[in-house]
Amino acid sequence: MDNQEFVSDIAALFLGDVPLIDLRAPVEFAEGAFPLAISLPLMSDDERAQVGTCYKEQGQEAAIRLGHSLVCGEVKAARMAAWQAQIQAHPESVLYCFRGGLRSQTVQQWLREAGLNRPRVAGGYKALRQFLIQTQARSAREDGWTVLTGMTGSGKTHLLHKVDKAIDLEGHAHHRGSSFGRLPEGQPSTINFENGLAIEILKRRAAGQHHFVVEDESHLIGRCALPLPLFDRMCEAPVVVLEVEQEERARQIRDDYVIDLAARYRAFYGDELGWQHFTTALLESLERLKRRLGDLGWRELDRLMRQALDEQARGSDCDSHLAWITAMLERYYDPMYRYQLERKQDRIVFRGDHRACLDYLNQLPANAVS
Repeated sequence: MDNQEFVSDIAALFLGDVPLIDLRAPVEFAEGAFPLAISLPLMSDDERAQVGTCYKEQGQEAAIRLGHSLVCGEVKAARMAAWQAQIQAHPESVLYCFRGGLRSQTVQQWLREAGLNRPRVAGGYKALRQFLIQTQARSAREDGWTVLTGMTGSGKTHLLHKVDKAIDLEGHAHHRGSSFGRLPEGQPSTINFENGLAIEILKRRAAGQHHFVVEDESHLIGRCALPLPLFDRMCEAPVVVLEVEQEERARQIRDDYVIDLAARYRAFYGDELGWQHFTTALLESLERLKRRLGDLGWRELDRLMRQALDEQARGSDCDSHLAWITAMLERYYDPMYRYQLERKQDRIVFRGDHRACLDYLNQLPANAVS
């Protein structure tokens, strides 16, 4: 690949985990990129904006001249040093800009003059992105998909982590999927979420897997939107129902959304600040349900939550959280789930507890289309 000018086998780039050097401006990178891409832009956001304005007002030749005048001398030397250091650390790196045009061509030429021959992606970011969109759509159309559902707190995500055919949509979204699912680390952009998901699907398909198990999700996981072809496929896929008693579900929610989440916030922000962020996030999550719970219902749960948080701060075993959790299940989540499950009745293929559902899902053939 060293002496090639272009790379056109996009699948090989993702399947081989080839490092990518993204030459677009930082603002473009922030909107969406790829897991193994590093942002080493040819131009800053301001420089790109100046060149863009010049292109509109004076044409391409004037814009190119302006670009070369902005990226020269010490600025050019610093950016060259960054590209060279990345290539020295990762000799197989491949370049790309938005369409595989002037920006990547310019950097490719500068590197060649410095004795480094690296190819650029034919079609650039746009081609890479389109390939992943098509990968998702093809899988939704051609592969088998099974959806695991169950009442809130059933431990669906924990079960899926034991299923060899499972794809963790919430893991890709960095969110636990419910109103209380926000994590301290934040979420990727929807584009980055889609890209990471598509790459996993691509790799699984290349390994011969054509049946996937996912958790029942709404179109949005936090702020990340599921690709529409996949979401539509999930809305018609066979459904497996995980059945767990309410008392056990309340304990699972306490463990996941109180004990574990408080620890994650403390690990991320530090002990005292993490606790403040955790309590704020928990109270805000409950407040987002105020309209559905009604003012009186929300006030009661808010009081119970604050009381439980006070006891937790004093070192209690967190059992006091079970009061508001159980009330929330009874008044909001369980009625909503029963309504949604009723609409899926004709798609249900199996019901059972953790062990039964795990056995059923693991026995599904990995290469069978449902």
